[in-house]
Formats: sequence, structure tokens, C-alpha cells
Amino acid sequence: MTQDPSGLFERLKTHSHDDWQAYTQHDFVRQLAAGTLPEAAFRHYLGQDYLFLIHFARAYALAAYKTTDLAEMRAAIASVDGILNTEMALHVDYCQGWGLDRTAMAALPEAKATMAYTRFVLECGLAGDSLDLYVALSPCVVGYGEIAAALAVDPATVKDGNPYATWIEMYAGADYQAVAVDAVA
Repeated sequence: MTQDPSGLFERLKTHSHDDWQAYTQHDFVRQLAAGTLPEAAFRHYLGQDYLFLIHFARAYALAAYKTTDLAEMRAAIASVDGILNTEMALHVDYCQGWGLDRTAMAALPEAKATMAYTRFVLECGLAGDSLDLYVALSPCVVGYGEIAAALAVDPATVKDGNPYATWIEMYAGADYQAVAVDAVA
């Protein structure tokens, strides 16, 4: 994933380098790459990610509301549609391979971390303008893309027998990488 070094997101990343490194090189990520992450931790993440996607769609709906530019409004609504009608379906299909179904995930309580981030994003959008909201949303979209792209080419990433290899491939794939690039365009 290549970013414009002069772009806003890259400048923000540079100014928060240590935090960004802590996020993209977290022990969870290293264990994912090694295939040693406890399966219960991955299932927890998958369930929370389902709940996160619901709030992510709400945030893009808020972005559509906040803007006065019709092109931006259309883009935000397209994101809502993509999350609700494509990404969530793909996520549910993927989760079924881990023994999680839509009903079970919808009934999960939100973890404190999920609640903190999703409410932070929504509050940024409510209190600020659409730029504030997009800045708050971008670490997730771009972070997943950057993490997966790095893991996919890292020789230390275990590919054979790694139960998380399909997750890495999914987020390192061209479709998701295009979404991540668009998020900071």
C-alpha cells in the first residue's frame, strides 16, 4: 500500500509515529503472522469487528449528513451501502468458518475497546466536520491494509498451516488495498 508522502494522512502518521507503530506492530499482529494467536482471541476480535462494522456504517451515514457536497454525500452513502450489503456479508461468511454466526455476533456485548473507539469516531463526527470524522475513521481502514500488506510480504509470516493466513490474504488483496487507498485520497 503506497501513500502520498505529502498527504494529510501520511503527515498525521508521521507526527504520531510511535502510536502508529504500536498499533500496526502490536503483539496481536505479530501472533497473527506467526499463527500463534490464541483462537479465542481471534474469535473475540471477529465478533467485535462485526459490532464495529455496524458503527462504521453509522459513521459513514453521519458523514453523508455532515457534508454539503453532493459528490461527498454520494461517496459516503456508497460506503454505507458497501459496508451493510457487501462487507458485513463477507465478514459473516468468514466468521462462520470460525464457528460464529450473525445472530451470535449481534448478541455479543461490546468490549470496552470497541465501545471506546466507535464512540470516539462518532463523537468526532458529531462535534466536528466531515474531515474530523474521516480522520477518526481512517486508522482502521488504512491500518488493516497496511498491516496485511506488510505481513503478506514479510518472510517471517508463517503461510503454511497458519489459521490466520486467509485473513492476511483477504486484507492484503487488491480489493481491500483499493479501499484503503481511497480512504486517504
